[in-house]
Amino acid sequence: MLKDFVKSVPPEAAQLAEELKAEQDKLFASQMKIKDAKLPVMVIFEGWGAAGKGSIIGRVIKNIDPRFFRVRTMAKPTPEEKRYPFLRRYLLEIPEAGKFTFFDDYWMHEVTERRLGGKLSEAEYRMRIRSINTTERSLTDNGYLVMKFFFHISKKEQEKRLRALEADKNTRWRVSEGDLWENRHYDEALPVYEQYLSDTNPSSSPWYVIDAKDRKWAELQVLRFLNQGIETALKNHSLAVPVLQNTFPLVQMPRLRDVPLADKVLEEETYDRQLDSLQKELRELHNELYRKKIPVVIAYEGWDAAGKGGNIKRIASALDPRGYEVHPIASPEPHEKARHFLWRFWTRLPKDGHIAIFDRTWYGRVMVERLEGFCSENDWQRAYNEINEFEKELSDWGAVILKFWVQIDSDTQLARFTERQNTPEKRWKITDEDWRNREKWDLYEQAVDEMLQKTSTAFAPWHILESNDKKYARVKALGIVVDAIKKACREKG
Repeated sequence: MLKDFVKSVPPEAAQLAEELKAEQDKLFASQMKIKDAKLPVMVIFEGWGAAGKGSIIGRVIKNIDPRFFRVRTMAKPTPEEKRYPFLRRYLLEIPEAGKFTFFDDYWMHEVTERRLGGKLSEAEYRMRIRSINTTERSLTDNGYLVMKFFFHISKKEQEKRLRALEADKNTRWRVSEGDLWENRHYDEALPVYEQYLSDTNPSSSPWYVIDAKDRKWAELQVLRFLNQGIETALKNHSLAVPVLQNTFPLVQMPRLRDVPLADKVLEEETYDRQLDSLQKELRELHNELYRKKIPVVIAYEGWDAAGKGGNIKRIASALDPRGYEVHPIASPEPHEKARHFLWRFWTRLPKDGHIAIFDRTWYGRVMVERLEGFCSENDWQRAYNEINEFEKELSDWGAVILKFWVQIDSDTQLARFTERQNTPEKRWKITDEDWRNREKWDLYEQAVDEMLQKTSTAFAPWHILESNDKKYARVKALGIVVDAIKKACREKG
């Protein structure tokens, strides 16, 4: 792609200026269409140091209302950012629907820099590539336009520009040690960049190599491709995309109606003894997982009134409050709804050594959003695989992932609803929506069964908590959490 890149011939100056003006006007006219269509646009600029990425961003954004775009420079990850999954800091910056985000460097820079520095093994590189391709595909499947530009200049041209920048005291700061190293090792860096571009070049988010020797010509190339991409995306924005086959190993799960509940009971004395023992063990393990920097994600789903809150309380009360956070998940806020449905969960992930407990989760996509019509059928059908990919990222990062479905039968739910309705201090727990959801019990049961079958993976299996007896469910959950953390600590060494 780079070695065989044939430099394009720019038009004559007068024609270049005329075409540039036409493309600038076209981009200006497109911004309201993008807003009305709620099309999120990511424009990623990568390339050689001193290739002119920053100046071209400045030229391009002059044609857009500043209310509709942001510019982000992705510097090296901070020590704090390194405590989260590789993808997180990048995904936090994705644009809202109807807006642009321009990136001066994105994940290519970090991956290739680490590879050139010998800090990324071939296996780690391949894992990064898989993560990037998976995420970019998920973004485009969910309606994002991802435009990727690589600014290409020769070694001689780069050296010339770096010298010019260094010669001026006002621009000397723009030349980094990394830029100078890259120029000295240009022939070493070229095949690494070439390989990366080749490895991350799907039809849904292809690379555009820009001949960056002349800045006005480079701007025209970018605007041409960008306008073409926007035009195509606006025509196809509402089209469904193929649902991918699951490729992850699955754990067979029973149907909910086949889960025995009547015999899952604990006597008060047994409950108190086991609860106390497990909480003490979990309290000690929390210190160990903090020391070994193991992140833990605990996800709760279940029927209304099944006892999720009490279950979470028994786990949380055994933890150091400085090392965990409980996230009650409600309907998405407007700024959350305007992004990829997993975005609001990436923002709530724990850093290494910490625990995040989710009361309701990303599985709302294939339950309430599915059944209440808050997303299209294509959206929720795709979500099974997208969720598995999300959890695989967390697993590869080293997270312990525990997913609980809190199960009760319909009669038990009715009894608990009635008690809440008739008890003043509990009445706040019951809403009209709870009663409406109960009327759809059979539909929800069908959706949950499908969810369990399609997302109980070997790296993030589901655990069913039989909760007609809340005490039994609490002890079972604690036992599963303790065992999983003990195993992770052993494997960490």
